[in-house]
Amino acid sequence: MGRRALPKLNPTLDLTGLLLTPDDVPRPWSQEALFDQPAPLEIEVGSGKGLFLANAAAARPDRNFFGIEIAKKYARHCAARLAKRGLTNGRMLAGDGLWLFREVLPDAAADDVHVYFPDPWWKKRHHKRRVLNEEFARNATRVLKPGGRLHFWTDVHDYYTATLELLAAVTPLLGPTPLEERDAEHDLDYQTHFERRTRLAEQPVYRCIYTKSEESLAQGAPVDDPA
Repeated sequence: MGRRALPKLNPTLDLTGLLLTPDDVPRPWSQEALFDQPAPLEIEVGSGKGLFLANAAAARPDRNFFGIEIAKKYARHCAARLAKRGLTNGRMLAGDGLWLFREVLPDAAADDVHVYFPDPWWKKRHHKRRVLNEEFARNATRVLKPGGRLHFWTDVHDYYTATLELLAAVTPLLGPTPLEERDAEHDLDYQTHFERRTRLAEQPVYRCIYTKSEESLAQGAPVDDPA
């Protein structure tokens, strides 16, 4: 299913401090430079329209949420969601999540990493373009704190099984822990817009969580982006 057109944004919304470019990301990384409060950090790679980011930030004001979306117009839409709800514990980066994990984020920087419905890149020769590749798997493990969690959802069974095999082969993460599907309580009571569309079409969603061992200090190492 392709993405639907985005509604027009209110031009009076002030996205200052909420919508970031790669040049706005502090190097070396500093969560304190981006957020108003010291708090556990959750990072979402591929925020789409921002439903998860906004709902999670609203539900957990005691945590900071950092979303990444490579499509600039979608990143702006995500930041606008935060602005409309006055959510100061969320930030949106218009940029490449693989770059952020590879070159910016230090060891043990995040409590949770979320990857929901990433592009499956259907053709076999394009599988190397998938977000959940060996480079990202190793760097996500490194960036997670001990006890931190990697959340992965997809509607593509082959992508799901391939990712589970990859994580078992190249990371020390514990899992997978499957998640049960729950009934939605209202029209937007879904993790993401893509989950909503998939479930309304009565298609399956595959969900799991991996956990970094409490004994780990910085397991996993960054790797170069494959040519």
